[in-house]
Amino acid sequence: MIRIATKEDCASLAGLSLDVWFNTYALDGINTTNSQYAISNFTEQNFLRIINAPKYRLLVCTQENYLRGYALVNLESFYDGVKNGFEIDKLYVHGPFQRKGIGKDLLSEVRKQYGGDFWLYSWVHNKSIAFYEKYGFKDIGRYDFQLGEEEIENRVLCYAST
Repeated sequence: MIRIATKEDCASLAGLSLDVWFNTYALDGINTTNSQYAISNFTEQNFLRIINAPKYRLLVCTQENYLRGYALVNLESFYDGVKNGFEIDKLYVHGPFQRKGIGKDLLSEVRKQYGGDFWLYSWVHNKSIAFYEKYGFKDIGRYDFQLGEEEIENRVLCYAST
């Protein structure tokens, strides 16, 4: 079931986020920089703040009372102007449930509720890029993410409904 997140989801959102983040980005192992980033950003308090912020929308996918994934939308974040729509800030699906249609279902619900033009950025080595391309996203640019002293190259991907 896909629904809008509530404060009761915040602890599970933090736990799922930590799991997905470390399994996606800490491929060389755990170090202080990536640990500090993840544990300071993916907290129950930060998710509560996000749920209460007017610019964000947070959809969760639950099955059998377990969180399987989520889509975090930032309606006020634009890449290269409003023509590319709003930002999908995060699309996280718990590893054991990837490739089961959850990401696709979450994106479809985002389109239904908030509109069909949106963008996101993804690390160049992230296996999710193939998923986004299959869904219909187009590569429109580069966005570099600063993590400690390291600059992480990301691709900007845009989905247009028309």
